[in-house]
Amino acid sequence: MRTAEFGTTGQQVSVLGQGSWYIDTAGRREAIAALQCGIDAGMTHLDTAEMYGSGAAEAVIGEAIRGRREEVFLVSKVLPSNASKAGTIEACERSLRMLGTDHLDVYLLHWRGQFPLEETFEAFEALQQAGKIRAYGVSNFDVNDLEEAWALLGPGKLACNQVLYHLRERAIEHDIIPWCHAHQVAVVGYSPFGHNNFPDDGTEASEVLNAIARRHGATGRSCVSDPGAQCVLHPQGIPSSSCTRERKGHGAQPERRRSRSTECCLPERSATRLPASDLARTIAHFPFEQKGQKPFVNARSPNRSLGFLKKLERETGLEPATSTLARLRSTN
Repeated sequence: MRTAEFGTTGQQVSVLGQGSWYIDTAGRREAIAALQCGIDAGMTHLDTAEMYGSGAAEAVIGEAIRGRREEVFLVSKVLPSNASKAGTIEACERSLRMLGTDHLDVYLLHWRGQFPLEETFEAFEALQQAGKIRAYGVSNFDVNDLEEAWALLGPGKLACNQVLYHLRERAIEHDIIPWCHAHQVAVVGYSPFGHNNFPDDGTEASEVLNAIARRHGATGRSCVSDPGAQCVLHPQGIPSSSCTRERKGHGAQPERRRSRSTECCLPERSATRLPASDLARTIAHFPFEQKGQKPFVNARSPNRSLGFLKKLERETGLEPATSTLARLRSTN
């Protein structure tokens, strides 16, 4: 599994992670096995929140990592309704108990709420000084929120911004990714396959993705989950109920089975970079349609998109990443 430095934390973290939203609704034994399968495959970035199942998801993860805490990069989040200074500290301590650990690698504010950011950040600082969290960050922040947080904290404090990002929701490409890249804040993209909104088999969009994937020895889902290396995107998804099988001569290997919106484990080759022609074709089938904003490239004109990408490739020496355009957007 490829790793990348996580913001300014100095830690190398797997570029593909495991989320836990709704994981508590699955069979407990099945969910734990899926998480452990992902860890075995190198997906050691585990993301959860006190909101998920009112702590039940944290309990599932806690059981899955028992005896393996030092193998994983563990993240949880505080609800905005609990984000006063005292409330944040109490929420963190509850999460630590549910997870069965004495520290988090990163603790996030889930989204902005009624309490001033100053209060939440004071709590984060206190938790960090007490050794209960190693770093902290935010989630679902737009650029105005990030600017406010930056003004309060200064450089090197915000570890990441966790935001929604998939083929049909790419608004972060316009402002958030460039801002985070410029300020060395990691971008964690959640729901990389959408909320049960991935192209259905047999549709034109699915055929395009599958054709691209076949040429690179991967799957459609692994193609679109490739994070842009320069932006240090860390996609998160709910693991499936796959198990690990022994394959002759290869040791333990993840068996890939779909569950809802993702796969349990993605092979190393999921990090394949797509050539400009494939990228332009993918853009054409997944146009950016955020109201009031222009597409990053002309999504409805594949030839024009292809020309732009090839020109950018010649001028920068960068090989275009996959259809997320994250890496391209950060260099424009």
